[in-house]
Amino acid sequence: MKPPSEAGLPLVFVHGMRVSGTTWHPVIHAIGTRHPAVAPDLPGHGSRRGEPFTLPGAVAAVADAIDEVGGRAMLIGLSLGGYVATATAARHPERVSGLMAMGCTAVPRGVLRTAYRGAARLGGRHPEAANRLSAYAFRRALPAPLAEAMVAGGLSSELMPSIIETVCGMDPVSLLSAYPGPVWLVNGARDQLRRDERRFLAACRDGRLVVRPGCGHLSVLSDTAAVTRQILDAATVVAARTDAPTTAAGTAHEGAAR
Repeated sequence: MKPPSEAGLPLVFVHGMRVSGTTWHPVIHAIGTRHPAVAPDLPGHGSRRGEPFTLPGAVAAVADAIDEVGGRAMLIGLSLGGYVATATAARHPERVSGLMAMGCTAVPRGVLRTAYRGAARLGGRHPEAANRLSAYAFRRALPAPLAEAMVAGGLSSELMPSIIETVCGMDPVSLLSAYPGPVWLVNGARDQLRRDERRFLAACRDGRLVVRPGCGHLSVLSDTAAVTRQILDAATVVAARTDAPTTAAGTAHEGAAR
């Protein structure tokens, strides 16, 4: 283990809906000792199952994790975790050195909002059945190590209604505009939650968009080595720019991020 003076940029990973921090264990294992890294459980998930989920509680959990790794960190979040990481960056910009938000560039509205609310109600009424279906879907869609990491901390489908209402009540575009640091918006090309990615990018003061070809919402994580490289590359940029003013917004695609 490197001494604190030689440690890399601290990283905090934020998981998605109904899973837990174990989702990120394959990536954290691949990063190894190059960066201090933690993946907290959000309220109601994993080790905190049974607690109610609220956005302020989720932001507090991420802020506590930032404190655990030294008081300032880059945030990496997927899906719900991306929305929570964005809210944390807006609330605590001085403690967030960079943000990578994956699979979360949509403002739920219209048919999409109705569909998510309907699925969430079913999950909330029949959480054990929804947990089994989710585990089956993860194992069908993802490589075995990643699928097992996603289910290892337990699943919490009973939270789906409150989480969907929370996300539907957010204004992530305004939250992004409130954060001055470097932002990476990462989407799978087949992810329906990329529908507003251009609006999200335009809101960033220092943003770039990365689209991973052939990937969907969750399969954007399928290639652990590629995801790890992307995070390490972003961390290098953040570490180099931590004390520099950042105002320009830009666009990048897989293999050409700037």
